[in-house]
Amino acid sequence: MKKIVAYPAKILREVLPVVTAVDKKLLEDVADLSEILEKSENGAGLSANQIGSKSRFFGLKNGQTKKVDIFINPKIAKSFDEKVYPAIKLEDGGEDDFLEGCLSFPDFFGQVKRYLKIEAEWEQIAAIAKKNSFGEPKESYELVKKTKTMNGFEAIVFQHEADHLDGILFVDHIKRDGGKFYKWAAKEKILWSVDKVIEGKM
Repeated sequence: MKKIVAYPAKILREVLPVVTAVDKKLLEDVADLSEILEKSENGAGLSANQIGSKSRFFGLKNGQTKKVDIFINPKIAKSFDEKVYPAIKLEDGGEDDFLEGCLSFPDFFGQVKRYLKIEAEWEQIAAIAKKNSFGEPKESYELVKKTKTMNGFEAIVFQHEADHLDGILFVDHIKRDGGKFYKWAAKEKILWSVDKVIEGKM
């Protein structure tokens, strides 16, 4: 099984090309990514370049079922309201900062401005019934267009993974917007320099 690519690997900065057909390599990469994400303890999403693939897709894991859905050639068709720093509502009625992380940046988390509601578009792999020249069943696939309005956490993860496919990382947003950035060390949250991490000085 493939391993998750860690920053500063160059492939994390690549803009991945659009998928135009479903071939054996794509199916293998999708299967690998799904398996890795399913086994990840705290991963909510994973992009193709994070496993060394150069196909334009990512996976999102359902927090309850742990099932991974694959999004091919994804894009944000529409965003609602302004980007904000997401917050977590606490039981006592207060709020806490929502800290975004990334499997390619173990132990690092920070505040990233995101849309809390988006209209997402993507393509999905669908099996189609075909026969070969002998009239025998033939395994074949096609890409089917999908759309969905996403809110909250799902919308945030979609944006994070869509960024990956264009070589944009969550630390880039933190550097640009000045969000808080932390490193977890011995179960302690420590303020950290995002500039040093971007420079590869973890």
